[in-house]
Amino acid sequence: MRIEDIKFEQKASQRIYSDYMKRIKKATASLSKISQDDIYMEFNSHIFEAIQYKNQENEIDSLLDIIEKLGAPEEVLKPLVADKKLEQATRTFNPVHVFKALILNFTNGISYVFFFVLYLFLFGFVFLIFAKIFNPNLVGLHMKDDSFSVFVLGIMSQEDKIKNHTHEVLGNWFIPVMLLAIVIFYFLITLLLKFKKSINQKSSS
Repeated sequence: MRIEDIKFEQKASQRIYSDYMKRIKKATASLSKISQDDIYMEFNSHIFEAIQYKNQENEIDSLLDIIEKLGAPEEVLKPLVADKKLEQATRTFNPVHVFKALILNFTNGISYVFFFVLYLFLFGFVFLIFAKIFNPNLVGLHMKDDSFSVFVLGIMSQEDKIKNHTHEVLGNWFIPVMLLAIVIFYFLITLLLKFKKSINQKSSS
């Protein structure tokens, strides 16, 4: 989609306008191309319509007045970018988008910090997979010999295994089970995040 920039009679006005629109592009750079274009077009249209309304006034003064009312893109667009990034993350399930969305939404409630911790928890599973490769005898799902209610998921020394009467129950299945757990929990947490976003939208409408 090609968006026509506004043409001004004075070079100073054109420079002010171009600089402001570049700041909008920079503030929305983390979003998808479609979202960037939508926001850019919205601001561009607002400036164009406002300029037409003020056509009897000095061009530079009119433009500066409009820009001042719109506000600094870095601040004005922050909540909108955070919301659209969250929408993109929950739609694509892309881990990069998810983490960026959560970081952008940190100031929008403690629940987003909680979700961030949940995703970080998944990296514990990744760590255990690599730990299993390098220490296959010490890493795994350790369960007490006479009880399935007592278990340790992680690293246990031989001394602790003997002392607590535990043994590793997954063996070569440990890595496949951890990979499956990562995928399942990742999708569950992301769906829960998507559900929370839908609740927020309903409560704000």
